[in-house]
Amino acid sequence: MIAKVWGEYDVVLADLDGVIYEGAAAIAGAPEAVKKLQANGTPIGYVTNNSSRRNETIAAQLESFGVSAQPDDIIGSGLTAVELLATMIEPGAKVLVVGGEGLRHRVTSAGFELVANSDAKPAAVIQGFAPDVSWTHLSEAAFAIQGGAKWVATNSDWTLPQEKGLAPGNGTLVSAVHTAVGQLPVVAGKPEPAIFETAVRHFMAQKPLFVGDRIDTDIIGANRAGIASVLVLTGVSNRKDVLGCKPHERPTYILDNLMQLCAPYDEPKQTKRGYKCLGAEVELLGNKVRVTAGDPKSLGALRAASALIYTCDTPIYGLDVEAALYEEA
Repeated sequence: MIAKVWGEYDVVLADLDGVIYEGAAAIAGAPEAVKKLQANGTPIGYVTNNSSRRNETIAAQLESFGVSAQPDDIIGSGLTAVELLATMIEPGAKVLVVGGEGLRHRVTSAGFELVANSDAKPAAVIQGFAPDVSWTHLSEAAFAIQGGAKWVATNSDWTLPQEKGLAPGNGTLVSAVHTAVGQLPVVAGKPEPAIFETAVRHFMAQKPLFVGDRIDTDIIGANRAGIASVLVLTGVSNRKDVLGCKPHERPTYILDNLMQLCAPYDEPKQTKRGYKCLGAEVELLGNKVRVTAGDPKSLGALRAASALIYTCDTPIYGLDVEAALYEEA
């Protein structure tokens, strides 16, 4: 099973982009962490907002990192989007897909008829990310929606982690269509609860643990779905984001990387004027949040400072937080 502190959870559900890999490259230590968890008998599933590729392709990428993975281990937003679509239109109806081969495969597997453009009068538009989505695709989606088609988006992520940095995500493409049609789609992926509910059903989980790198999608979504959450700092969200979390955005656990899921978790402990964790101490001195022992850049200092700020009666904008706690190296 998972290390002792994690033992109450019966499955680990991990995001992919920013947790396991960035683009085509594995995140340092992530494959080793997954292999170690699997060797200890921990069931692992993957929950991703990226619907552009088939599950078989994603599983093959994980296998190339040395991670054992089956297509059924992957729950993509395309699956949930098609489940939602089936509640909105008739079986076998025409659907215009904006997105990749993975999403088209999901739509046809569900028995819907693919159409190429708005001239075919589709009953629905389903929109997901793919790197080759163009103005023509977005325009045809807009025309179809203006003609009465239902609209489902796989996700609304503004950014997508890649090897070179953050690239525009599906949210930017959805926003372009929204600007033209003046309405919003039904969204399947994180932070909406639907994709988490799909994953929990699929793995028959009683106590799932979700691991993600984004507060705005992964952590908020897990919180909405009532699932314990882990934020890893290998993707989009950073230390400053963690310290500034509003109550509905706060993760259950904070890790530097996925490998730390293989070790016991040290909870911050309250002190006279603050919290301590992993050799670091953070205190509230007037309205100043200061590290009084240990390295301000350490994980312990971040956990202690987060605990202090989250329990403080003064909102963060009224606090003077030591810059070393959130400045990036």
